[in-house]
Amino acid sequence: MSTYREAGVDITAGNRAVELIKPLAESTQGPEVLAGVGPFSGLFALDTRRYQQPVLVASTDGVGTKVLLASEAGRHAQIGADLVNHCVDDVLTAGADPIFFLDYVATGVLEPPVVAEVVAGMANACRQVNCALLGGETAEMPGLYRPSTYDIAGFMVGVCERDTVIDGTSISAGDALLALPSTGLHTNGFSLARRVIPRQALAQTIPGNGQTVLDALLAPHPSYLEPVRRLRETVTIKGLAHITGGGIVGNLPRILPVGLGGRLQRGTWPEPPIFSYLAPFVADEEMWRTFNMGIGMIVVVDESSAETALRVLDGEIFQVGDIVASEQRRVQILE
Repeated sequence: MSTYREAGVDITAGNRAVELIKPLAESTQGPEVLAGVGPFSGLFALDTRRYQQPVLVASTDGVGTKVLLASEAGRHAQIGADLVNHCVDDVLTAGADPIFFLDYVATGVLEPPVVAEVVAGMANACRQVNCALLGGETAEMPGLYRPSTYDIAGFMVGVCERDTVIDGTSISAGDALLALPSTGLHTNGFSLARRVIPRQALAQTIPGNGQTVLDALLAPHPSYLEPVRRLRETVTIKGLAHITGGGIVGNLPRILPVGLGGRLQRGTWPEPPIFSYLAPFVADEEMWRTFNMGIGMIVVVDESSAETALRVLDGEIFQVGDIVASEQRRVQILE
């Protein structure tokens, strides 16, 4: 007679992982969480007294093959935080505050301490943005994943007032494009980066900043919630584009009305040295189609508000271009 454990699934290890995860999740939860880790579903009581017309905003994503580099380097907590912050920035583009997050961790062989470290990173990131880690799922799937590998995905729900939704419909020609800088690749483009960078080069130092290639690749994905909140207190934000897979040229057009395009002047924002390091291995067009090239979030405001925005986020935001009339929703990068 065969057992589940002989087939590669250790129920005892799964239960141990839940024991380690539960207090981490509970540390993020307030009275609005009616049921968290343990039951078959999480329960969250939305305080409708705080909103006139609440709109729920949802997003799901992963961290791509950055998880391979992070897990090999033992930076499990960081990759968990990266996942949460990526999802925070996604719902933020609609003007939403994150309220709860669910995670999914899949692996070949379940190692409870590793899963707990990943979730600890998620929990810490959730606490930073006042978001409940409501629950999740841990799956052990031998044969689908190699024993030493795991993958993670996240599911974020946020909320905003209907009349404060940021949807890009008011964007017009002449509006200013502002950039919140990235720390590096964030969570996109790693399959290409891993393909062109030899493993032995990861320990090398990048000229100009003293970082190793590995450290530069694994630079944390930040949450832009706090700077965007400060900005909204003083100016009207017409559009927000989270620069993820597809780069600037693929993501800015997603928020533009028909008949408009974007124009950016390269050199007007700080570009982390990792992109210069990658440039000799990747064609320029492919760089722009794959990586964020130093911009984590693009903010669209009326031209008359740009100076105020730059003053409010002095040194944290840069004016990088403008909105122009265009038959196609496309982005021009001016050298």
